[in-house]
Amino acid sequence: MQNHSALQEKLALAYLGGGEARIASQHGKGKLTARERIHLLLDPGSFEEVGTLVTHRTTDFGMGDQLFYGDGVVTGYGTIDGRLVYLFAQDFTVFGGSLSETHAEKICKVMDMALKTGAPFIGLNDSGGARIQEGVRSLGGYADIFYRNVQASGVIPQLSAIMGPCAGGAVYSPAMTDFTIMVENTSYMFVTGPNVVKTVTNEEVTSEQLGGASTHSTKSGVTHLTAANDLVCLAKVKTLLSYLPQNCEEKPAALPYTLGEESREALEGIVPASANQPYDMRAVIEGIIDPGTFFEIHENYAENIVVGFARLAGRSIGIVANQPMSLAGVLDVESSKKAARFTRTCDCFNVPLLVLVDVPGFLPGTDQEWSGIITNGAKLLYALSEATVPRITVITRKAYGGAYDVMNSKHIGADLNYAWPTAEIAVMGAKGASEIIFKREIEAATDSAAKLAEKEAEYAAEFANPYRAAQRGFIDEVIAPRDTRRKLIRGFAALENKAVATPKRKHGNIPL
Repeated sequence: MQNHSALQEKLALAYLGGGEARIASQHGKGKLTARERIHLLLDPGSFEEVGTLVTHRTTDFGMGDQLFYGDGVVTGYGTIDGRLVYLFAQDFTVFGGSLSETHAEKICKVMDMALKTGAPFIGLNDSGGARIQEGVRSLGGYADIFYRNVQASGVIPQLSAIMGPCAGGAVYSPAMTDFTIMVENTSYMFVTGPNVVKTVTNEEVTSEQLGGASTHSTKSGVTHLTAANDLVCLAKVKTLLSYLPQNCEEKPAALPYTLGEESREALEGIVPASANQPYDMRAVIEGIIDPGTFFEIHENYAENIVVGFARLAGRSIGIVANQPMSLAGVLDVESSKKAARFTRTCDCFNVPLLVLVDVPGFLPGTDQEWSGIITNGAKLLYALSEATVPRITVITRKAYGGAYDVMNSKHIGADLNYAWPTAEIAVMGAKGASEIIFKREIEAATDSAAKLAEKEAEYAAEFANPYRAAQRGFIDEVIAPRDTRRKLIRGFAALENKAVATPKRKHGNIPL
């Protein structure tokens, strides 16, 4: 009985973390504690803790007198909607959540278990960084985690929630996971903080400006999603996980769905009569998918392309779509990287890809060329060419030049390619093409503007349509917009057991 009492005392101390005062401080910042976060994320009563009574081994700098059970991180496993997941939650109330040798060992232990059992791994980050009293041992602990992130990459889904500070070496683990979610106003990520920036570059910047959720969701693209608070963040983790399978050997779970007529009249008339008038590609997406299921990724970053998960007849799909509302839907450095990363993530985890195309080409200019539009555009080309999941393309309007090739064309392995009657598949727009092809005729004409308009209309009638491509078999079918959903449901169902033989190699060399 005495032994039992000792156990209960130790567990009570572990559950208290850094103590009531520090818990109150955490709540005062609008943040939940590590254990509160875990219990909100997992199914009630499902959490099984691993390493509850672990303590650090450091005696330097008076650390031998400061022992806390758990050592600043809560680790274990449980279920989300009945699905097994492994996870850690850093406890900011203990040494500011700083990472020690034993703290890292606890994380590595559950990462190894997740990889062995083929279950998703979730990290809830809230840490002041490496525990400086331990020196290189804490740095080694980070590297042990990084190595496991890479071994697990593409094998099990890895999700990172940044729910407080995440600075220095700590940022590289989330960066190597599949998705990162940041909480607005209470979390930040950066390699070097404001004080170091001030010393080195003389820039005055706050933590929020340097690496807050807004910065990383709009400027850098480091974070895929943001959340207003801890509760919303944890809800988004659950939703995101629902579109992914347990591991690379499985397919995402399908929800029950009864097929109906599936025609969508709302898709008619979305594309304007004028080729230069924008429209919102999200309206096309919403007209195709199961209502209310679109879960957008990188919503506020590289807005000229839209990516995200959705359900089609209950099945999980990934969507990559040009957005005419932003920069006319052109491909540039940032949108190419955004779409390439999302494409590869879907391919890792057997999520079929739907590509919606309205692209006038690649963005011209010195800034783009000097920023590497060639290699960055090639990333998207490489990612789609490499993808072996079912891939279907729908061209809604423009598909010009090299961007036509890149956006999941038949030539790079797409399975089914559809086009709406409004599609224009050509090397370039009618005006630009006419200025080149009929240059001499236009210059020789008494009214060059009228001659250009005449030749532009002539070229448009001949080439600004999907029928030349359909005659060649590059487009499998020209379809009425209202039939798109039905065609896609049937197409993805037919491709469900798609298998692709790839050349034997260690791995490809994507233009990073």
